[in-house]
Amino acid sequence: MDLTLILFERLGLLLVLAFVLTRIPGFRSLLYREYSMKMAIIHACMFGIFGIAGTMTGVVMEGNVVVNHDLVWGVEEGQMAVSSSLVAIVIAGLLGGPVVGFGAGLIAGAHLFGIGGIGFLANSLVNPITGLLAGLTARFFSHERVISPFKALFIGIFPPVLHMQFLLIFDTQPPGMIATINTIGIPIVLSNSIAIAIFTAMIGIVLREQESEAALATRQALTIAEEALPFLKKDDVRDMAKGIAGLLYDRLKLAAVSVTNDQQVLAHIGLGDDHHHEGDQIATFVAQQAIYTKKMQIAHSHSEIQCGNKNCPLEAAIIIPIIGENDVIQLIKFYFKKSQHIRPVEVTLAKGLGQLISNQQRTIAAEKLKLHIRDAELRNLQAQINPHFLFNTLHLIAALFRRDADKARHITVQLAQYMRFNLSLVSVSLVPLEKECAHVKAYMEIIQARFSNRLQVHFSYSEALSDVLIPPSTIQPLVENCVQHGLGQVAEGGQVEVIIQKQGSYVEIIVRDNGCGFSETMLDRAGRMPLSTSNEGGTGLYNVNQRLVRLLGEEASLHIRNLPTHGSEVVFTIPFG
Repeated sequence: MDLTLILFERLGLLLVLAFVLTRIPGFRSLLYREYSMKMAIIHACMFGIFGIAGTMTGVVMEGNVVVNHDLVWGVEEGQMAVSSSLVAIVIAGLLGGPVVGFGAGLIAGAHLFGIGGIGFLANSLVNPITGLLAGLTARFFSHERVISPFKALFIGIFPPVLHMQFLLIFDTQPPGMIATINTIGIPIVLSNSIAIAIFTAMIGIVLREQESEAALATRQALTIAEEALPFLKKDDVRDMAKGIAGLLYDRLKLAAVSVTNDQQVLAHIGLGDDHHHEGDQIATFVAQQAIYTKKMQIAHSHSEIQCGNKNCPLEAAIIIPIIGENDVIQLIKFYFKKSQHIRPVEVTLAKGLGQLISNQQRTIAAEKLKLHIRDAELRNLQAQINPHFLFNTLHLIAALFRRDADKARHITVQLAQYMRFNLSLVSVSLVPLEKECAHVKAYMEIIQARFSNRLQVHFSYSEALSDVLIPPSTIQPLVENCVQHGLGQVAEGGQVEVIIQKQGSYVEIIVRDNGCGFSETMLDRAGRMPLSTSNEGGTGLYNVNQRLVRLLGEEASLHIRNLPTHGSEVVFTIPFG
């Protein structure tokens, strides 16, 4: 019982060292099984030293009596070192595999061989063999991130048993060794297996901490990326840069934040703003490296930042490249007062933010390109003017000047207003309903002057709807379609009716005539496809429908039907307010 308590006491010190070990950044590569020969050698040395620490915090036996020492530096003749090095070696094998386990065992075994004492050969051989066997055993649990404490407890029973078998095999005085083994057997098995289980539980806690930090960094990155979206959509790059820098500085509580393009600083907020100015040229090696490699870079010292001010309070930085379609379009720099302030969570957050903002920039660029293409198409549709209408109206004005000069002047004014509206279509996507109605009325007056004997146009519109926005030149082509096609064969009594009224949260526009209507084959296709060869107005209806759908959505599309008596009706809706 006394020996068991002493071993647990000494293992307590060892577990404190183990806790410190789990906080070493390079230890994470073991947890995530990022193997390389270089890291295998480093980890073998690290666990080998850990095994040496287990030996030095062990106890010394003389016969069946425990000889207490603060640290085991050596063993005199007739004494035996009871080591806890197997704890470190088993963990090395379980985490790092056979190479790390065997390497750590060689280092710990060499130290035990040098200490000497009874059983030194067994002590030195059991460590590398245990490391190799533990590494091979770990392959059965390769699907697990870290082996569970219960399994580790079970595995931890066997190395001490193997150790005692080696002591019996290599000892020259079996009766004395049997008595010693009877004394140390159970305490060593209990202390080693429990220590291994505690160590694996400790590693599990470290992993959960890291995953919690990563999850927190991911959530924070997603939140910031969402909040950054309005700034990223700004057309002015300096306004965008100032907005992004201010957002990151406020949310992340950094020493300073800079946003640059590939040549100069666009914005700098935080410490050092007295000498880190907007417009400064990018000259630092790490920034150029980030642009060239398209990968995040970290500056750990004032010399790497290459600030010309000797009193600059900024010592370290994370440089995050924002990648556009192919090249780096911006750099975001997180500045820190000390390099120690750059923790793994900051690195994870920076990497996540860089990826998210890069994706957003590419998406915004694609949306802008799509919008420009769409606007070009709309401008093309909107700028179309029927040359026959223009020539016929000019002939009408010329004829009117001979018999009714006042009416000729009035029609000239209406034509000028009509043409002025058409020429302005290339600059806007939406206009107030009031302007659209003025455009329609100008067209209607011209048409009624031309066809006064056989056509009447009725217009119903409320002034309360004046400010509602509508795609320009949408109602007039529908009226023109009625005149040219619906009433094209009507000699007298032709009627065109335009009704604009509020229906709930929408404004409903109805254009109907009492003409011939659509044929059955045309009715389903009208407005849905360009029917340029049709004499039933297929192209004009299609252009209007395209404009409405692209600017206002599918719910604004045209609905066309033949009326029960004579003629047809075209209806569409636009949002009110």
